Amino acid sequence: MRAIAQDTFGGPEVLRVIEADKPTPGPSEVLIRVHAAGVNPTDSWHRTSGGLAGEIIPLGWDVSGVVEAVGLGVTLFAPGDEVFGMPRLPHPAGTYAEYVTSPTRHLAHKPVNLTHTEAAALSLVALTAWQALVDTADVQPGQRVLIHAGAGGVGHVAVQIATARGAYVIATARADNHDFVRDLGADEVIDYTTTDFVDAAQDVDIVIDTIGGEYGPRSLRTLRPGGIVVSLASPAEAALVQVAHPLGLRAGFMIVEPDGAGMRAIADLVETGALRPHVATVLPLDLVSKAHEISDNQRTRGKIVLAVVA
Repeated sequence: MRAIAQDTFGGPEVLRVIEADKPTPGPSEVLIRVHAAGVNPTDSWHRTSGGLAGEIIPLGWDVSGVVEAVGLGVTLFAPGDEVFGMPRLPHPAGTYAEYVTSPTRHLAHKPVNLTHTEAAALSLVALTAWQALVDTADVQPGQRVLIHAGAGGVGHVAVQIATARGAYVIATARADNHDFVRDLGADEVIDYTTTDFVDAAQDVDIVIDTIGGEYGPRSLRTLRPGGIVVSLASPAEAALVQVAHPLGLRAGFMIVEPDGAGMRAIADLVETGALRPHVATVLPLDLVSKAHEISDNQRTRGKIVLAVVA
């Protein structure tokens, strides 16, 4: 099979197409014929420095495709099923390839109203937003939620999930993305290039911080007592908990985890029309370096997807 590999850390140019052995599914795993694979900022982090482990690994976690074979004991899926998911994170999955294996409970049936390209754009960002908003922050109807970078990969999905859960959604975005973010369901949009979000957003219950750096500590100033900042940007943001606690606030860094139940909840939102990914760019597997160049620019509205099978 064709797959993407790298021999050294570096820029997008280190990525190359190789021929590799097709994997075999183990017990409780399926073999997926990959139709599309999403590109995420964590892919660039692993490309440049190896992530938390500091090791070169096969890139890619988002996948949408068709089950080709099943391993011992599999009952949830059968050959021919269309599936999507985020296998194995934070461990290597290697979805930048024509075939990949996955534990069955890291997947869900692909919604019929999504193409494989759209489904591949959804898993990691939607699970991240779901686990931040629902599992970690326990968002409730009527709560005020501030989402940074509301037009980005995680942000544009978080806006839709928070809206679907009945929250009042405030998002930050550049002016040229305001209509896009409002169309997703945001009640207010703040132009972060001209307005200090601390002044514009107050009495907030939940902040979803996809940016990091000064955004975490400054976001604490928008919260009402008992509020929470969930940081998705950098492990360094784990230190926020030490700042937040004396203020009667909550904060910390969250790493997304594979979750079949979460995937099914996301699929339900898609099928009811409450959630849909925005795909900004689709490129063939051979142009993976170009996809990473675009991703590294950090100005993408929505998601970048690699098309593996037409």
